[in-house]
Amino acid sequence: MKKTICIILTLAVIVVMCLGCMAGCNQDDGNTIKLIEVTHSVFYAPLYVAIDGGYFKEEGLEIKLSNGGGADKCMTSIIAGQSDIGLMGPEAAIYIANEGRADYPVIFAQLTKKDGSFLMARQPDANFSWTDLAGKNVIGGRKGGVPAMALEYAIKKAGLVDGKDYTLNFDVQFDLIGPAFEGGTGDYCTMFEPSASAMQDAGKGYIVASVGEQAGDMPFTAFMATKSYMEKHSDKVEKFTRAIIKAMDFVNTHTAQEVAKVLAPSFVGTSQEALATAIQAYKDIDAYSTTPIMKEEDFNLLQDVIIEAGVMTKKADFAKLFDGSVAQKILNK
Repeated sequence: MKKTICIILTLAVIVVMCLGCMAGCNQDDGNTIKLIEVTHSVFYAPLYVAIDGGYFKEEGLEIKLSNGGGADKCMTSIIAGQSDIGLMGPEAAIYIANEGRADYPVIFAQLTKKDGSFLMARQPDANFSWTDLAGKNVIGGRKGGVPAMALEYAIKKAGLVDGKDYTLNFDVQFDLIGPAFEGGTGDYCTMFEPSASAMQDAGKGYIVASVGEQAGDMPFTAFMATKSYMEKHSDKVEKFTRAIIKAMDFVNTHTAQEVAKVLAPSFVGTSQEALATAIQAYKDIDAYSTTPIMKEEDFNLLQDVIIEAGVMTKKADFAKLFDGSVAQKILNK
């Protein structure tokens, strides 16, 4: 797996070399922030509330949002200077830091504290138990990604070992899991909301469990930027963080229906009722962070999960990778 990560990093460096001039050497673009998200899901409700609720606008920021379709692609975009800030799993920053890159990504605000995926079965199962996965093939996403590792960790808590008691399928790209499952691949798969509920409504898969609820607390998604961007654009980072904190407070103090109404423009084609159902599902498992400050013990648990999955052998320094000074400054006010 380490070889695979090195290949990804090498490709990222090539992209930087080839497109560095096009990226404008990270030149300032007024009050615009190019933000790339790992996937588009109400799991990241505070982000869309900040956009659609006008919190970024209040700070004088314009957000240009793009979908990376996976943490590896998001990180490549950040390293290449084509995106300013990324929303993805902390593991992406850990991998880069462990490779010794000088301008490494720094995490400055945590958004979610649990895995946001739901286990999907081919038939409804009100009495599902994680031990039911024995002998089954489960689509888990990209090896090395937090969704796959959190799923493996959740299943291991039920006493099942991948490759021995069941098979965790790493061959399907993250953003293609839904189509692959609908096409007949795997006995189970994981999906984020609102895609999980949409699949269930279409009768193509049924929610039987929450991975996050089974796996427990860990820093699942967070905002990060390169060390150089944080230094050169500290004002933007502060404004961005302030908007996110306001949005986080809104999500945690308002009903799912009220939150759904605000972020509806970011999910055209999905009813507010469906959005509210999805948001409530995340509220029920306490997935949304109440503070952007990441806990060191949670970060270390995540690293333990990654090491246990065989993806890396050494831990990254929490104090090096997480900088909560901006968020704490805002909270202190």
